[in-house]
Amino acid sequence: MRDPFPPRMLIGYAAAGSAFVLAGALIFQAMGYAPCHLCIWQRWPHLAAILIGLAILAFRLPSWTALFGMLAALTTSGLGFYHSGVERHIFAGPTDCTSGAVNSAISAADLMAQINAAPLVRCDEIPWEMFGITMANLNAIGSLVLAGIWLWAFLKARRSA
Repeated sequence: MRDPFPPRMLIGYAAAGSAFVLAGALIFQAMGYAPCHLCIWQRWPHLAAILIGLAILAFRLPSWTALFGMLAALTTSGLGFYHSGVERHIFAGPTDCTSGAVNSAISAADLMAQINAAPLVRCDEIPWEMFGITMANLNAIGSLVLAGIWLWAFLKARRSA
C-alpha cells in the first residue's frame, strides 16, 4: 500500500503553509493593516521555513534537516504567543513599540521628542480580531501545526530509512 503522506510531500506542505501565512500577512498589510515590530519578527522564521523546505526538496537533503524547518516554525509560533501576551497586556513588550508610564519629571520638549520618535504601529494594540482571535493568535497556533508537520516528516523519513 502506498503511503498517502510521504516525507517529501509533508515537507512541501509545511513550506507551503509558511508561504501561505507570509502571503496572508502581506495581503493584510496591503489592505492597510500596517505591521508592528513583533509582526515583522514573526515573518522571518516563515521565510526561513520556506527556504529550508525548498532546499530540502531541491537538493534532496537528509531527513534530519527537516528539524531546521520545525525549529523555524516553533520560533515564529513562540513569537506569536509572546505577541499575543503583549497585545492582551499580560506582560510587557519591547519598549520601542509599546506604551509605558509617563514620567512626570520629563520636560515638555523631551516628551514631544519621544512622541515624535514613537513608531506609528504599536505592538500592544490589537489591529484586527475575529471572535477574540487576533492575527498573532492565528500565527501562534498555525505555526505550531506547521511545526508538527515538519516533525511528522522527519519521523516518517527516519522510520523509512
